[in-house]
Amino acid sequence: MKIVYMGTPDFAVPALEKLAACEKHEVAAVYTQPDKPQGRKMILTPPDVKVCAERLGIPVLQPASMKSDEAYDSLKELNPDVVVVAAYGQILPKRVLDIPRLGCVNIHGSLLPKYRGAAPIQQAVLDGEAVTGVTTMLMDVGLDTGDILLKAETPIGENETAGELFDRLAQLGGELILKTLDKLEKGEITPQKQDESLATHTSKIDKSYCPIDFSKPAREVHNKVRGLYPWPVATAVICGKRVRIHATRLNEKSGKAGTVLSVKPLLIACGEGSVELVTIQPEGKKPMTAEAFLAGHKLSVGESVQ
Repeated sequence: MKIVYMGTPDFAVPALEKLAACEKHEVAAVYTQPDKPQGRKMILTPPDVKVCAERLGIPVLQPASMKSDEAYDSLKELNPDVVVVAAYGQILPKRVLDIPRLGCVNIHGSLLPKYRGAAPIQQAVLDGEAVTGVTTMLMDVGLDTGDILLKAETPIGENETAGELFDRLAQLGGELILKTLDKLEKGEITPQKQDESLATHTSKIDKSYCPIDFSKPAREVHNKVRGLYPWPVATAVICGKRVRIHATRLNEKSGKAGTVLSVKPLLIACGEGSVELVTIQPEGKKPMTAEAFLAGHKLSVGESVQ
């Protein structure tokens, strides 16, 4: 099939690589977001998908908006059989959705209709879900509301971070899109309407999520740390200074919420149970073990953290 691929961040790279490597398909072009300034020096940086496409020798287009006549005309001229979309970051208007004969197929990082929206992977970890997956669906004008094609499930590890899950789901999405296109081309898929009564929505995660509330149950604190890693990273105030908490482990020991129960290992009491702080990053320094952190900071049993 002749495919046009639309995606932007690293989540969308594995699927593009798998499609490009498949002899049954031709990736005629890649659409991705415009290059953006990044870092302290605001260096203009291409999206991960653009870097991948150029490495694979696939033409790249970067329209500011798919609503423009220019973007529409360029896609119309390509005349793809199908458009595959993964974390593109732009809304596709109906006239664009109508161009490919087999429609526009989206790869979404959740088991729809649960976790529609911008941050399905992080939110699943924040919520302590035991299972998640990826869904392929036919796109419509709504936000992740299109008919479901295929799903693939995977368990979430107790200590697995959003970043680790992100990488696994990206690979799973690449595998699922190949199966989806094969069945779609053969007419072996019957699209299924989503059950709106089961739909949940996610919003973008930002730094307002970071502060840890140790009055919450230990599992909720642990899920926050996992769900916010590697970005924006959970924070706590220890020895009067704000630090970033990269990793924790659950512990059954209990006490007054927010107090230090032990320093070897470093246990902090929560509303229920406690968490062991495993990896800590003081401001302006690299991440370090709790043991290394305590070598430079005096902290005693019974002291409070926030």
